[in-house]
Amino acid sequence: MNEKALDERLRALSHPARRALFEACLEEARPAGELVELIDLAPASVSEHLKVLRKSGLLVLERDGRFRRYRSDPEATRAVAAALTGLAGG
Repeated sequence: MNEKALDERLRALSHPARRALFEACLEEARPAGELVELIDLAPASVSEHLKVLRKSGLLVLERDGRFRRYRSDPEATRAVAAALTGLAGG
């Protein structure tokens, strides 16, 4: 992964609400309404945080008819983990 992509992903994860949303989507794909219930923010704020996570490549939006679910991108997640492990000297 290039440095620009890593920087964008780390910036996306630097906000506590975005980390919480990302962590919730690691377990399974979740609809936005469920994510709004998980954290104490207005739906518009959650939508903005999801947009940042999608733009960084950490979350993927799945559409199934009128339903939209967010899930983590396993490849992006592994790339960030590998980069952090490398920084830690591991």
